Amino acid sequence: MILRPLALLLLATSACSPSANAGGNASATAAKSGPPFVSTKQAQFDTPFAMAFLPDGGLLVTEKAGKLKLRDASGHIRDVAGVPKVQEITQGGLLDVAVAPDFASSHAIYLTYSEPRPHGAALALARATLVGTQLQGTQVLWRQGSDGKGGQFGANIAFAPDGKSLFLSSGERQRFTPAQDINQKLGKILHLSLDGKPATGNPFAQRTGTPTVTVFDPPDNTGAAFKEKGAQQPVEGGVNTAPAEIWSMGHRNPYGLAFDSAGRLWEIEMGPKGGDEVNLILRGKNYGWPKASNGNNYDGTDIPDHKPGDGFEAPKVFWNPSISPGGMMIYSGALFPQWKGSMFIAALSGEALIRVKLDGDKATKADQWPMDTRIRDVAQGPDGAIWLLQDDGALVKLTPR
Repeated sequence: MILRPLALLLLATSACSPSANAGGNASATAAKSGPPFVSTKQAQFDTPFAMAFLPDGGLLVTEKAGKLKLRDASGHIRDVAGVPKVQEITQGGLLDVAVAPDFASSHAIYLTYSEPRPHGAALALARATLVGTQLQGTQVLWRQGSDGKGGQFGANIAFAPDGKSLFLSSGERQRFTPAQDINQKLGKILHLSLDGKPATGNPFAQRTGTPTVTVFDPPDNTGAAFKEKGAQQPVEGGVNTAPAEIWSMGHRNPYGLAFDSAGRLWEIEMGPKGGDEVNLILRGKNYGWPKASNGNNYDGTDIPDHKPGDGFEAPKVFWNPSISPGGMMIYSGALFPQWKGSMFIAALSGEALIRVKLDGDKATKADQWPMDTRIRDVAQGPDGAIWLLQDDGALVKLTPR
């Protein structure tokens, strides 16, 4: 990735408008002669969630049950000791892993996970030093602030292009309304310093929130969520820093974050029943959930679609029916030069690898290759190969046919 000043992100402009057809933009194509790549299985893991390459070609892989694996460049796999305790609850567990921009000198990595809490679990962000196969000096840098059961955590990390801060996705845990509440960290994209504090330049900088937040049991649908009162729960640590951390709001389950070469931040988001999204993330903007979505509630009841003038940022691309996006990356390698600058999405229920063409602040569906299995994550290897983590545990490498 070409590093550019964070200012480029602040200058990004919104030109979001929903597509006229049910799937958003033109339909993706599937090559009639088969995919233009060869798939080779490299390893097997147990319920993997995310992966990140090290500068030496090693690969870190998280397993939801709480194990971190290190596959070295020769293919040997070892356990990494010292991982924080996780609560493997529904969609929770050990989630994302990210290699610090200054890893060559700091050997720091970042982890997200569902941390055990009195009433279930809450998302946490930790940093540790990787020494061989040992995590040392682990620090919990950030906590979600409220706990509970059920729902998806988001939990993806993207470092700013200048390497001086990070962005973190925080799911709304199937609580719906917190995504529209500035006092809650649920349903947000957060902008933090590398030490987990509110980053400078955030839209609600210096503001603190209420000392308690409303915690719901997962409601049945959006309508029920707006009617329920919920219960008050004190914020972890006493001071509610949520407003000062928020970069954007109105998100459901933001599963992938990545910067393009011009410093624009892109996100993929899992909708309810349909309505999965690709969004261009802009400072201070509201992306509508649960007041607007191109999907429906799981019980079939309607949610208002995105429409011009509703005050929300509409997705650049959406899918009906759902593809259930998992991980995402923006390709910058040389092995597939024709795809440089494209977004690649791992599709779970869609059982596919999906390419979205990016052109400035526009996105268009390009290719959808059936993989006949659920794809959890996608990453670019050091040599430009594309790597996939399958939900069945397989690690697969894609090279040109």
